[in-house]
Amino acid sequence: MSNTVLIIEDDPHTTELVRLYLSHDGHEVLSASTGPEGLARARETDPDLVVLDLMLPGLDGLEVCRSLRAESNVPIVMLTARVEEEDMLTGLGFGADDYVTKPFRPRELAARVQAVLRRTGRDLSEGSGAELINGPIRVSLRERSVAAAESPVSLTPTEYRILVLLMRDPGRTFPGNRS
Repeated sequence: MSNTVLIIEDDPHTTELVRLYLSHDGHEVLSASTGPEGLARARETDPDLVVLDLMLPGLDGLEVCRSLRAESNVPIVMLTARVEEEDMLTGLGFGADDYVTKPFRPRELAARVQAVLRRTGRDLSEGSGAELINGPIRVSLRERSVAAAESPVSLTPTEYRILVLLMRDPGRTFPGNRS
């Protein structure tokens, strides 16, 4: 089973290099070359992780990150030529899970992607099984579908992720937000 990774990067050579290494690791790789296109693809495909450049045409990477964070908890690895500490702190402050500067080592980026997927519980490549079943509820991780008593259930991406989290660890109590 593979994870879906969306690369939002305007340089086609960088996109192809990242695609090559992530595909080699078994990920399904999608791409977009502008901020608005990337945001639209993320919304329609619900990727497991986003590799995001900061300097994008149409909508910069920080705004894409802010928009994704407002509606999703998809892990984000920023891949950018901005190397100043302030840029990194800003990116992480906007919600990025990791920050890699260009020029970069492709194998290191691939390892960081895998580490973020593991850390966020989205790594579908090892031991997660193709389905989660609890009573009448069946979740197909491969197809990203849910059925209750054999009837399809339509969920938002966030609802789906919450259901998978709960079904992977039945009986666990999750603390509420203490605001």
